[in-house]
Amino acid sequence: MKRNILAGLLGGIAMFVWASIAHMVLPVSNTGISEIPGEAPVLAAMQSAMGGAPGMYIFPGLGLGPNATMSERNAAMQAYDQKLAVTPSGILIYHPPGVKSLTPGQMVTEFLTEGLEAMIVVFLLAQTRISTFAGRVGFFTAAGFLASLGTNLSYWNWYGFPGSYTAAYMSIQILEFVAAGLVAAALLRRQARAV
Repeated sequence: MKRNILAGLLGGIAMFVWASIAHMVLPVSNTGISEIPGEAPVLAAMQSAMGGAPGMYIFPGLGLGPNATMSERNAAMQAYDQKLAVTPSGILIYHPPGVKSLTPGQMVTEFLTEGLEAMIVVFLLAQTRISTFAGRVGFFTAAGFLASLGTNLSYWNWYGFPGSYTAAYMSIQILEFVAAGLVAAALLRRQARAV
């Protein structure tokens, strides 16, 4: 049990290290992302319209209030395609001025997330009869592939995230699990030999 916890912890560290390299050193993390041309007036308009209200916004909106009835929602959805035909559309994550990047809290949250993912996969792996190094790494790789599908393909499908961005982030996530799998499989292999 202790070796499983150690394998999960070290696997989480491997995931965090790979993700850090992928996002801070390699250009892959910028794939599919562009800056807004003529950004200053767009930012001024956003700050004027949204002020201090952070959140996720969809545009164009349906034009419904918070207490809309189901029939009002259905009517708005029927008219939405006409709205989309003549206006730009998308989603926007908005933060008012003053937000900091790469805070210690964000880094800790990311590390804990990856540690939890690695621990879960080690726990699931311990329930199998997989005994080879390659099989254990393959198990982690399969888990990474499944994890990468969950949000990435849905965001590409429903919100129009660029295909290049989706492929890049799926690759980063799968390789996180491969890195964790290499570390965890090596530790768990030693455990099998010791037994």
